[in-house]
Amino acid sequence: MIVHKPIIPAATIAKWQRVVDLTANIVDVPASLVMKTDPPDHEVLVASKSEGNPYEVGQSFELNRGLYCYSVLQNCDELVVRDAYADPEWSDNQDLEHGMSFYIGYPLVWPDGTLFGTICVLDEHDNEKARLHRDLLKEFRRVIEGDLALLIEISRREQAERQLQISLDELEQRVAERTRELTVLNEGLRQEILCRKKAENELRQRERELEDANAALRVLLSKLESSRHEFEEQTLRQIKGLILPHVAKLRQNIGDQQPDRSFIDLVEANLQKITSSFANSLVVALENLTPTEIEIAQMGLNGQTTKDIAKALSRETSTIDFHRNNIRKKLGIESRAVNLRSHLLSLQ
Repeated sequence: MIVHKPIIPAATIAKWQRVVDLTANIVDVPASLVMKTDPPDHEVLVASKSEGNPYEVGQSFELNRGLYCYSVLQNCDELVVRDAYADPEWSDNQDLEHGMSFYIGYPLVWPDGTLFGTICVLDEHDNEKARLHRDLLKEFRRVIEGDLALLIEISRREQAERQLQISLDELEQRVAERTRELTVLNEGLRQEILCRKKAENELRQRERELEDANAALRVLLSKLESSRHEFEEQTLRQIKGLILPHVAKLRQNIGDQQPDRSFIDLVEANLQKITSSFANSLVVALENLTPTEIEIAQMGLNGQTTKDIAKALSRETSTIDFHRNNIRKKLGIESRAVNLRSHLLSLQ
């Protein structure tokens, strides 16, 4: 079944707006953008509401070698330009009309690998903070690509439901037409009885087919709901496992420094808003753990042994055992007979 690329809904645009605003605030740039590509045009889909941002939503550019984003799309890879004025390759690019000589950008792709556009930040000078926080920008890119995958899945489900409804309507129409035909049969009492019996048998067969179709629809809807929960859990695990540990490390590195600490608080608060509708038993349980304990719990959940985890984290096995005991206490696993990995799997 071919699934066409869906229109990005307003709720998703609003979520991406928070992403670009967070990005602009954290790395201290005037412009953070999500660009949508529809060759030959490259359009500003979401622009940060930061002071000094010269780009507006709906602003369109023709793709050519004079655009930073053109290189990102052509190579489908990261592009970092620290000073376009000093770089012969970029000294005449169009963004210099706005004084934007600094650029970091990443491609955004649909689940099938086709290009959606780019996520990027721009500044009027070399921005060391932005270069140091490139991993955070990559994680936000994964969040947006996760939304694209969710939109494709929703579109596919809606298309399947429409096709199933068409089949049900056709079946009901055939049953109705057959019923009308039975009412006009009058070929004598005997023939009428035989015809009615035949019609009744056919009607029951149609009813069974309709019941089977309804049962299939219920099964499909159940699977769709299960898939939705699985996708939400995967998205939540990615945010908890891939973004929050970095945020925690940033908080540790920043300490009590202001206003950077305020930005970190803002990141955590907005991430909480984004993921508030995704909570499940495993996530709730992991929220009580430290970042190191979450990391060890996830590695254990993936089947890694204490020795494997110690090697991966460059720690002693006794240290890993200490953290595992703390995890068991926080999860309320009193009996040593209960396997930690089995308990975590049961929460998924």
